[in-house]
Amino acid sequence: RWTGANYADMETFLESPHNGSFDTNSRLCIHTLEGNMTALPGNWIVRGVAGEYYPVCDGIFQATYEPYEVMHHPV
Repeated sequence: RWTGANYADMETFLESPHNGSFDTNSRLCIHTLEGNMTALPGNWIVRGVAGEYYPVCDGIFQATYEPYEVMHHPV
């Protein structure tokens, strides 16, 4: 999730600068298959099945995705 301050996390996740870049107003420019999109603080950045990235607003993210729970199985 882009907080507007977690630059290092986003650089690692996006493999920047190839897939994204930052501006001076806490906006994150995501290079998507459809062109550049702006992520604002609070947006989630997701990676699609083809390795593409795109921003998703929190309301859409919450309505679309479920938390992933790691299941531990005894060995």
